[in-house]
Amino acid sequence: MATGDDQDIDTAAGLVRLTFLVMGVYARTSDRQGLTPAQAKLLLVLSDRPRGMAELAGVLGVEKAALTGLVDRVERRGLAERAAVPGDRRALRVTLTGAGRRAAAAFHNEVSTELTELVAALPPAERVQFGRSLARIVDSRDAPAIFPTAGRIA
Repeated sequence: MATGDDQDIDTAAGLVRLTFLVMGVYARTSDRQGLTPAQAKLLLVLSDRPRGMAELAGVLGVEKAALTGLVDRVERRGLAERAAVPGDRRALRVTLTGAGRRAAAAFHNEVSTELTELVAALPPAERVQFGRSLARIVDSRDAPAIFPTAGRIA
């Protein structure tokens, strides 16, 4: 019989394995969409609303220099644009272009379909419970909203 500690280890191992599955889906989907995983993540974050560079660095968990390079690359592709923040000469806000919105929506739709397939083998009641458990975990850690719910990207 497993002790509480054994169950925690099993849960941790399961979460690590699930992380690899999700990261694989994310990487394959971004590749099919002609994006890097970092670019796809940036587009999803920006699909909610324009954001300042400092905020983006925090949400994405990257240094400002790395973010500048990432934004440079999506800007060159015509997916996003930077603009000065009125009243603050030093601050820049990043906004998706029309092409960026379409790319974010295409990525979101495709990755959502594949991620849904990961839990498709679960009976409906277990899928609902799994979703509720995930929401409680994410909400308890104040995880940033970087993956909009269905229908929010247009």
